[in-house]
Parts: sequence; structure tokens; C-alpha cells
Amino acid sequence: MIEAVGLHKSFGETHALAGLDLDAKEGTILGVLGPNGAGKTTAVRILTTLTHPNQGTAAVAGIDVLRHPHKVRAKIGVAGQYAALDELLTGSENLGMIGRLYRLDPATVRRRTEALLQHFELTDAAGRTVKTYSGGMRRRLDLAAALISEPPVVFLDEPTTGLDPKGRLEMWDLIAGLARGGTTVLMTTQYLEEADRLADDIVVIDHGRAIARGSVDQLKRQIGGERLEVKISDAPHLPDARRVLEALGEGPLFVDEEDRRLSVAVTSHDGVLTRAIRELDTAGVHVDDIGFRRPTLDEVFLALTGSPAEDRPPEDAVGEEAGR
Repeated sequence: MIEAVGLHKSFGETHALAGLDLDAKEGTILGVLGPNGAGKTTAVRILTTLTHPNQGTAAVAGIDVLRHPHKVRAKIGVAGQYAALDELLTGSENLGMIGRLYRLDPATVRRRTEALLQHFELTDAAGRTVKTYSGGMRRRLDLAAALISEPPVVFLDEPTTGLDPKGRLEMWDLIAGLARGGTTVLMTTQYLEEADRLADDIVVIDHGRAIARGSVDQLKRQIGGERLEVKISDAPHLPDARRVLEALGEGPLFVDEEDRRLSVAVTSHDGVLTRAIRELDTAGVHVDDIGFRRPTLDEVFLALTGSPAEDRPPEDAVGEEAGR
């Protein structure tokens, strides 16, 4: 339902996309994961006919994005990072306006508006102007607007940006419901937990190209099936704990300084835990907790790119901003 091959896009000397390939099957959620400036928004803008690539091809629902953009627009719904709503109109009026832009007949617009407001739990606020809505309500209404034409493909560009934890969980439930209903969803995100929770398939983007692809489990297996994790009592001993784990593990060490937690991939359980406890004790490091567990997506990103997703500098953010 979504296919892109060799997408390149430059803004001056900035390369927002440098040969991006991705695809999504019908009724699945494709998570496009990467830090700010990785090229996620630029890719969405190309696939939704808002920007032309310098090179490469793209198709949505079997329709060539460059040759038949108007046909593509009839098949898609889009919710960007910021709710595209008229704050002076009510919730109902916003949905009605979008419905008319899709050239739906008035009866269909009314029917779908009522159904969407009910589905997104906005019926009580339907007659209020959007400027009185909370952030979570605006995001839900924006998603409802993207669905007014009942499109088979929906693009969500960082759909939970700015939401509180409750609002994020509610949005996750709504997005999962779209795929269960047969809609194909491409969702960009820099929240690793979000991709872990929702995506059937994940593409990790770095510097405008895909550097890894697979299910959550497949990506985690790329950096080893088990991690040795240690939580220490005192932050000043983090350097000592780091030296011990680096000597015992394989690949990069993941450190959460705030939580005083360190983890590293290990190739075998044999004697590693005992050795770790002994060497940490010798180094004077007091341990609150230690054990083996599976890697997180954050550790996958660290292994693939050399830094956690939230800490990556937006090196090509200029290009991505220019493409918005």
C-alpha cells in the first residue's frame, strides 16, 4: 500500500533524504523511527504529494505519487505534527469543512462527522470552538479530520508530540484501532516506546536513509538476545561500573545516569553474572539490582547509530524544516 524506492531530497547543501527505501503492507502500522532531522517529515511530505523528491519513486495504494498526485490525495488521510484545525470553528464545523473539501455530499459529511465525534469521544465538545480544546482533544479531532473520507492509507507524523501520558495512551489505542479496521498506517516517531507498542514493522532512519528494518523482535535480536543490566546505589560510582561492564559485554554500553542504570549485550550467561558481581564489589560499587533481560528499542538505536534517539543532534533539521 505504501512504497518508496531511492528517495533523495536536498535543501541547498543539506541532504534530508539520501536514498530512502520503505514499504508498508495493507492493514499494518509501519513505524518510521529516527531523531529530529533524520528526514521523517520530508519522507511523509513526498508520500503525501506535498513535496517532490530530487530522485526516486513512490506509490501509495498502487498510484504513482509523482504522476497522479490528485488520485493519491483521494486515497489518503494526513495528520501532521501540529493539528491543522481552524480554531474559530467548532469541532463539527472543522470536520464538515474537511468533508466538503473532499467533495463528499452533505448527507455523508453529516453522518461521518457524527460517527467520528462519537468514536473519538468529542460529542460533548462538538459545538465548542477549537480554541477551547485541550491538546489531546485537538489531536483527536485532527485525526478524525484525516479519516473523514474513510481513506485506506493514513499518514501520522509524530502523532503524540506534546501530549501528556494519558493523551498519548488514548492516541495509541486509536491508532491501533485503525490498523485493526484494515487501514494502512505510516507513523513517524522519535518515541521508542511508541514504536515498540504500535508498529508491526519498523524502519530506522539515520541521515536520510534506512539503516535497519524489521519487526521489534528482529531489531532487538540484531544487538544480541540478552542484556546484562545493573542498577547501582551511588551515582559517583558510575565510571567504575562502566569500566566493569565494558570489559564483560559486547558492543556499546547503555547508561541511564538519572536512574543509575547500565546495560550491555552479553554473548553467554556462563559465569558472567558471578564475575560482574565480584568485579563490581572489588571496584567498591554497591549494587541495588542486577540481572539479565531483553534489549529495549532505545538500546537498538544506540547500537545502530552510536547515540540514543533523544540525544541526537538535528544535523539535517534545516532541510526537514524547509520541507514542511
